[in-house]
Amino acid sequence: MTDTAAAPAITPQIVAEHGFSEDEYANVLKALGREPNMVELGIFSVMWSEHCSYKSSRLHLKKLPTEGPQVICGPGENAGVIDIGDGQAAIFKMESHNHPSYIEPYQGAATGVGGILRDVFTMGARPVANLNALRFGSPDHRRMKHLVKGVVAGIGGYGNCVGVPTVGGETNFHPAYDGNILVNAMTVGVADQDKIFYSAASGVGNSIVYVGAKTGRDGIHGATMASTEFAEDSEEKRPTVQVGDPFTEKLLIEACLELMATDAIVAIQDMGAAGLTSSSVEMASNGGVGIRLNMDAVPQRETGMSAYEMMLSESQERMLMVLKPGREAEAEAIFRKWELDFAVIGEVTDTGRMVLDHHGKTVCDIPLGPLADDAPLYDRPHVPTQPPEELHNVPMSKDIGADLLTLMACPDLASRRWIWQQYDSQVGGDTAQRSGGDAAVVRVHGTGKALAMTTDCTPRYCFADPEEGGKQAIAEAHRNLCAVGARPLAVTNCLNFGSPQNPKIMGQIVGCLKGMSDACIALDMPIVSGNVSLYNESKATGGGSAILPTPAIGAVGLLDNIEHMATIAFKEAGEAIFMIGYGAGHVGQSLWLRECHGREEGPPPKVDLDVELRHGAFVRALVAAGKVSAVHDIADGGALVALTEMALAGGIGARLDMPQLDNPGAALFGEDQGRYLITTSDAATITQMAEEAGIFLLALGTTGGETVGGTGFDVALETLKDANERFFRDWMDS
Repeated sequence: MTDTAAAPAITPQIVAEHGFSEDEYANVLKALGREPNMVELGIFSVMWSEHCSYKSSRLHLKKLPTEGPQVICGPGENAGVIDIGDGQAAIFKMESHNHPSYIEPYQGAATGVGGILRDVFTMGARPVANLNALRFGSPDHRRMKHLVKGVVAGIGGYGNCVGVPTVGGETNFHPAYDGNILVNAMTVGVADQDKIFYSAASGVGNSIVYVGAKTGRDGIHGATMASTEFAEDSEEKRPTVQVGDPFTEKLLIEACLELMATDAIVAIQDMGAAGLTSSSVEMASNGGVGIRLNMDAVPQRETGMSAYEMMLSESQERMLMVLKPGREAEAEAIFRKWELDFAVIGEVTDTGRMVLDHHGKTVCDIPLGPLADDAPLYDRPHVPTQPPEELHNVPMSKDIGADLLTLMACPDLASRRWIWQQYDSQVGGDTAQRSGGDAAVVRVHGTGKALAMTTDCTPRYCFADPEEGGKQAIAEAHRNLCAVGARPLAVTNCLNFGSPQNPKIMGQIVGCLKGMSDACIALDMPIVSGNVSLYNESKATGGGSAILPTPAIGAVGLLDNIEHMATIAFKEAGEAIFMIGYGAGHVGQSLWLRECHGREEGPPPKVDLDVELRHGAFVRALVAAGKVSAVHDIADGGALVALTEMALAGGIGARLDMPQLDNPGAALFGEDQGRYLITTSDAATITQMAEEAGIFLLALGTTGGETVGGTGFDVALETLKDANERFFRDWMDS
């Protein structure tokens, strides 16, 4: 029996404070056959939280495609694993740290980076790149500048110190994120396929070992906090935000990789959300064994910590391992050398239970089945989103040049140089392409091949039509990888939504997942890892507003030869500019409609997955054959914005040979999908290749000069550059 003498009585208020519904608590009583004590209640609360159990999304996540010949390990482990040839694997995942980053932006973002790094190196990979996907509210919001500065500093501060380059990402602004920003972090690592480590504990009697930093009281109830919406008292939740130490993380990476070079490890797990609780439960559950821990042996940095506090702490830079018999001294020597804590805190058992001892008493005795495999699973009511009506009264552009300047200066398209200059993108010496292009590219160390990686999502599309928006998020990631010449391989995701208890929001979740699934199947990009972040809404903004549905996508592809890599910058004057793909001038949900005409209306553009597949393959063939000098996918802002970005990147202007257009604004700023811009010095060959492949190709003009212009407009590059740089420069200096 467990010791309950010193524990407070479990009252309905305490049960509610731990996030249980009445039915859920009744199931706890049924699982235990008795009332839990506080330690047991706390453990059930975090393991059954939305953040850990995915109780509202698990049913629908099972519908996603997760297998393929390139997949070595799909969802269920710390990160996904794919085959990149030559006996090597890429290991990657994306995860959220939204709620902590709103409360304490520096530490929230920093520990988000630290956590995703651990997910990757836990599996035996050396991290080679970090990316991020950030969503902020209106720049006019009173806290937004503080949040942006803190988040960017936190990402840079942690990533730069730990020695992993931050090479890419995306940043958007919308008032829907005023009360709940999104901070999604992604890490990519490389490992040998015969040196991949998993989390399933085994071997009755094997030692359970704690390594890394000491346990403190920071982060307690972090997983529970991430499973509810913000209220007016969100500032009071600061104690649930973890504190990170990137220098300890760097030591932990090196110590783990050194031990992994031996054969001493049976299983290994990061202490992430829910800390020691989730790591021990997952290891035991995955291995079908039991676990017994001595809480007195847990390294602690604060005095008088209770078992409840130790089990729920989310202190950073900690790992849990199961070692082979007799290998403890060898492992301890490695971790002591790296000046890290090492402690044998328990053993694997055959009971199927989690048993915790503290101060000579058993303070927890729980069957593991109900904690993990039998966690709540809900089929929430959902109402499909009705797609908007077709756009009526499409506006005309009175001044193409003025519209272009407006778009290039708007927060969603403004240069992110202020952000990425704070990140060390070159550490490690293998970064071949960083922020500012379609995808980042990092050489696989010591080889001639490279990994391409990107993060993508267009939340306004997902809000207007979740299924089409989910499809487009995958399709744009596919385009970005193809645009640098990489073969798309697989996807990770971070599914950010509001409350799943709202049928309309649950409808957004179901719709986005359906679109994502269809696109992943059609484009052969299985989903191998991911994270779900729900309850992203805030009562503090006055209306209980939810974020836009934001299924952030992280995608990885492979360049077999890094010499065959495309970039977006114009290379020289006098080259032909072509558009691959037909544009019908779709302006529903476009930035042009919003920024230049003040309207957020209409359906998003349709995605033709067959077209995406064919166009992507064609672009990759052009890049591999060396027939194009620059490539850029057409996305936010349409063709003229994409062309301007290419001109600014290369410092070379362009002249468009435009036919007479009925609505030049819609034609130039429409956001039709499946399109790319390319430049070439061999127009005849490109035209012939397109004809043979049945690809729509449109000659747009020629590179050169110091302006971007066409019929009725001509804007100097310097003017465009100033407009593009102005937002962050002026905002941060004000």
